Amino acid sequence: MPGFPEVRPRRLRSSVAMRRLVAETTLEPRQLILPMFIREDASEPIPIKSMPGVVQHTRDTARKAIAEAASLGLGGVMLFGVPSEKDPQGSGALDPEGILNVAIRDAVSEVGDSLLVMSDLCLDEFTSHGHCGVLDSAGRVDNDATLEIYAEMGVAQATAGAHVVGPSGMMDGQVGVVRSALDAAGFVDTVILAYAVKYASAFFGPFREAVGSSLTGDRKTYQQDNANARDAIREVDLDVAEGADIVMVKPALAYLDIIRQVRDHVNIPVAAYNISGEYAMVEAAAANGWINRDAAILETLTSIRRAGADTILTYWATEAVQLLR
Repeated sequence: MPGFPEVRPRRLRSSVAMRRLVAETTLEPRQLILPMFIREDASEPIPIKSMPGVVQHTRDTARKAIAEAASLGLGGVMLFGVPSEKDPQGSGALDPEGILNVAIRDAVSEVGDSLLVMSDLCLDEFTSHGHCGVLDSAGRVDNDATLEIYAEMGVAQATAGAHVVGPSGMMDGQVGVVRSALDAAGFVDTVILAYAVKYASAFFGPFREAVGSSLTGDRKTYQQDNANARDAIREVDLDVAEGADIVMVKPALAYLDIIRQVRDHVNIPVAAYNISGEYAMVEAAAANGWINRDAAILETLTSIRRAGADTILTYWATEAVQLLR
């Protein structure tokens, strides 16, 4: 009939099969990485109240979860250690028998090369003051003294068997010193996933409970200002020049524009971290019956992929695989 539309985009939305055929963005198990917390003194898994469904693992339950991740075809696991003791230098991070290095060995012995074992390379879980680096005499985070520890930490994690190390402390020069230390120790194939763009964010709140953080105050002198986008590209360029193999944006949902800018700017893989506060918001809304939880999980993860992330770190990784099936 005259006046009716000749072009009808709805034709390509008419059925599940049609929508699947023309989908522009895919979400697959291989693109998802599961962050995990392993607690040194835990005899059973300890629920994280602000992150329903997430726990601090024992070594045994961590091994089982890692084996499950491999069986599901996930891209990897990112391990965080929760030590029973801390000190100002974060010395537990360097101890071969420290919880993170032990957890790395456990993971590699469980799955070998069938799953990428990644490790967080930062001091915040291990320092009694909770900062991502050591402090100087004035109580400020000492960038260069911290770099020396990061270099040792990278080698310790690679020695334990980590396939990928993730420098996340936002110290200037961290990728370069870790790369040099790894190469000098013979770990030339160990991958660096650089937390290149990490904003000082309110959405980190539940993570502090997850790792038993001792921090008072904030990390605004080294994490990025959320008002700035050009600064993100500058940080990415520095990390790529220093030898980063993958660059990451963290958080994800409030920074989808940054993920897109980074993806368009670099020719190496881009990761994004769907962080604790983002997880907690969906879980809280779903628990109150305000949203469809399963649909919200997949929509959230698809949005991060659509923004340009090749890989997503998410606490929903194993569940998302089941939902995709």
